[in-house]
Amino acid sequence: MEKTGLITGEDGLERCFWHGGLADYRRYHDEEWGRPVTDDRRLFEKICLEGFQAGLSWLTILRKRENFRAAFAGFDFHQVALFGDDEIARCLADTGIVRHRGKIVSTINNARHAVDLQSEFGSLARYFWSFEPKPKERPARLDYATLRANPTSPTSARLSKDLKKRGWSFVGPTTVYAFMQAMGLINDHLEGCCCRSLVEEERAGFVRP
Repeated sequence: MEKTGLITGEDGLERCFWHGGLADYRRYHDEEWGRPVTDDRRLFEKICLEGFQAGLSWLTILRKRENFRAAFAGFDFHQVALFGDDEIARCLADTGIVRHRGKIVSTINNARHAVDLQSEFGSLARYFWSFEPKPKERPARLDYATLRANPTSPTSARLSKDLKKRGWSFVGPTTVYAFMQAMGLINDHLEGCCCRSLVEEERAGFVRP
């Protein structure tokens, strides 16, 4: 793992190290992470959950994801945009989620701006995918050293800046880069990971919004 960033599973397949062999985390790695997403609710959910993850581990958030979905109306941003003081108080009392007032308020704020984005671009997907990096912006080979050295990118910085200009919060470049990794705007499965070629195939056949 030290040199390659890969670990071998019980099935004999090599995968990115970060799932640590945990069953639920490995399932997320195999079935979700890096797969291209165009569903507006899922895109909104992920960027909000990345904001909640700041200062915590993604595994913590992943294991609370169903609770977050229940708390935030399935991340239907049209509904979340209508949340007020009563809903904030309810979320703050919900032990199943991360009870951070700033992040809860941020999710409501971002929902309101998501409604505006959808109105302007037709979908959140069309907006977010317009920031898909050009091939020349991506490393020629994604190995462990490259991934560790680049927790952000010029594209994530541009997207972060644009979101902030539009009033979004908890969307720094590192948070946005993690969002891009997870939603398939980039393929950051390491060279040698059993999922890298699968994601490449999916991205090759993917119709951009």
